[in-house]
Amino acid sequence: MTTESQITADIEALRKSVPDTKDLYREVCTILFFRYGVTPTANKLYQYVRKGSMSAPAEALGKFWEDLREKSRVRIEHPDLPDELKTAAGEMVAALWTQSQAAAHEGLAAYRVEAQNAVLEAQTTKANSENDRAAALKELEQARHSAQMAFDRSLQLERDLASERASKDSLSTQLAAAGLQNASLEAALSEARRDFAAELEKLRQALQKSEERYDAKEKHALLEIDRERTSTVKLQKELVQLRQTHLEATDRLRNEITKIQNELANARQGTGVAEGMLREMRNLNQQQTEQLQSLQTLVAERDTRNVLLQRDLEMQRLLAKQPAKTVSIKPRRRRKS
Repeated sequence: MTTESQITADIEALRKSVPDTKDLYREVCTILFFRYGVTPTANKLYQYVRKGSMSAPAEALGKFWEDLREKSRVRIEHPDLPDELKTAAGEMVAALWTQSQAAAHEGLAAYRVEAQNAVLEAQTTKANSENDRAAALKELEQARHSAQMAFDRSLQLERDLASERASKDSLSTQLAAAGLQNASLEAALSEARRDFAAELEKLRQALQKSEERYDAKEKHALLEIDRERTSTVKLQKELVQLRQTHLEATDRLRNEITKIQNELANARQGTGVAEGMLREMRNLNQQQTEQLQSLQTLVAERDTRNVLLQRDLEMQRLLAKQPAKTVSIKPRRRRKS
């Protein structure tokens, strides 16, 4: 623990036992000056206590120094001594007191330094011991882990050994069974060899017969090949003749197609001219038809007018035959032509 933290801890303890602010400041001055050798100031007091106004630590500090001077002053009361001697003797005793107090403070400071060094050394030793202990615990844990792994490995090896023994026994049993099976297989192999020799002899005889049949078929096939070759030569000649005939027919057809194409072109040209004339005749016929319809319309209108005129004429004739009668006949309005 540092000096600052110790001072803070002592002041916190004083807060509980000294409720008055002024008394608390005076006690803090006493602790700082006599216990820790720190000269108290108003700012330091307020930083440590932080209670009351700023004037409270100043007043407490003034009171502390005044009490300290009063207590450090030595009065020699003797009726026969003059006042100057009394004062000088008192100052000398006060100086001795101050020197002894300074020496005590120096010794206390040296003791504090030694104590702090001892504490630091003890803390270092403790830290080293804790590190050694942690390392020892780690090594112990590793040793336990290694021992556990070795134990597990040993168990696994024992299991593997038991499994290998069981496998060995099983293999021995299988080997004995395989020996018996091998003997039976050898006997069966001998029997199979005899059967194979007999079958091989049969196959040789069958192969000889097959070769004889093959030779006969080969001769027959050669004869057939000769006949086919002769037929092929004949067919090739016929094919050449057919190709020549085909070429001649193709030339004739090509010439005929050319002639027909020319005739078709001429016919198409004539057809185009005829279509043009037909189109003109249709247009002319259309015009004549329209003119005929117009004339028919005019003729119909003229016939209608003639009928109306004849009717009027008949009426006039009737009126002329009957002069005595006064007949009021309303003239009929003629249609506009």
